[in-house]
Amino acid sequence: MSLTPDDVRRLARLARIAIRPEESAAVLEALNRVLGLIEEMRAVDTQGVAPMAHALDVVQRLRADEVTERDQRAAYQSVAPAVEDGLYLVPKVVE
Repeated sequence: MSLTPDDVRRLARLARIAIRPEESAAVLEALNRVLGLIEEMRAVDTQGVAPMAHALDVVQRLRADEVTERDQRAAYQSVAPAVEDGLYLVPKVVE
């Protein structure tokens, strides 16, 4: 698939990107190179290749899910203008 200068102008308008007329040829060439690369990648036979999330077989190290800080809710709510049953009260803004 190859783009035309009209396609570039249309894409720029849809993407709300300002492309000056003197930049149009360079943008057209760059987009056509990207599309060419996509065509090359589509031509590769990937039958039997399992999808993967990462190129390396790595495992994310996770820490234990433990509480490490003390509860300070009462201290935080002591300075709030309005609190009820452990919740901050705010003025109604939507009717």
